[in-house]
Amino acid sequence: MRRGFGLLAAFACALALTAASDAARAQTKVRLAVGGQVALYYLPLTVTERLGLFKQEGLDVEISDFAGGAKALQALVGGSADVVAGAFDHTIQMQAKNQPLVAVVQLGRFPGFVLALRADKAANYRGPADLKGMKIGITAPGSSTHFMVQHIMVAAGLKADDAAFIGVGAGASAVAAIKRGEIDALVSVDPVINLLLADNSIKIVADTRTMEGTKQVYGGPYPAAVLYLTPAYAEANPQTVQSLVNALVKGLKWIASHPAEEIAKVMPVEHAIGNMDNFVRSIRSSIPMYSPDGRFSREGAETAYNVLREFDQNVRQAKIDVSKSYTDAYVAKAK
Repeated sequence: MRRGFGLLAAFACALALTAASDAARAQTKVRLAVGGQVALYYLPLTVTERLGLFKQEGLDVEISDFAGGAKALQALVGGSADVVAGAFDHTIQMQAKNQPLVAVVQLGRFPGFVLALRADKAANYRGPADLKGMKIGITAPGSSTHFMVQHIMVAAGLKADDAAFIGVGAGASAVAAIKRGEIDALVSVDPVINLLLADNSIKIVADTRTMEGTKQVYGGPYPAAVLYLTPAYAEANPQTVQSLVNALVKGLKWIASHPAEEIAKVMPVEHAIGNMDNFVRSIRSSIPMYSPDGRFSREGAETAYNVLREFDQNVRQAKIDVSKSYTDAYVAKAK
């Protein structure tokens, strides 16, 4: 009888271990869209993924990388993505179109965008009014790099469409577009900007890689990359959203507590665009750009709204409630 009970106990233990193993394997699938993951703008997303923090939260996150933020937004609207790592700007723009989105964790405290001229164009540049008629490279039309240069142009008295905007991506293709002379100016981020600066291919005319530079360009603090989604998705999947935020907050805290050299080792080697020394330098200078805790700033949200209404007629004409564009509720509960 004792032997029988022992066998039963062993069998029950084996069943429990199998069930626990199956539960560990049964992860919630999330389709995440991002536009230009190679850009350091999205480093917190990549670090979180590479450290396995999504999996620790019971998530199976499938990341689809698009040419720019506007394409990632289209994936969400079209139903092929559940959530987006993208620019905060889109939460305000879509509210103006009666398609509400809500940002649930802030990854970047300021954008890190740089407007630069091709070196041979810089000698005759006197100010933003000279951007008229230029071919300007951006990650993709309708993306936040596009919004930055439109804001600068409108503030200088130009129309938002007084230049030709060309999507060149956020990686090696942007570098090539400058070096081949395909564009006159470029709005991009590191490591692209530092690569082009290293061989004097560009001259910077506007720089939001610091909080001071951000305030000079936008007139105040400006939120950058966030994780956003529809209120309907959040309502239907509250624990999934909380798990996503938990993982990203852990990623942000890991970044804040590690040197650039260690962060670079976590990243995919192709994100260095062929120059690891430049990549490490770019990460080191970008660390202040990332949020330490994922929380939002009402002042930053208001700045974004004021900038967008300058050149986006839909935003200007709509009644926007900025408080509905973000929430700190998930960050407040993050582990």
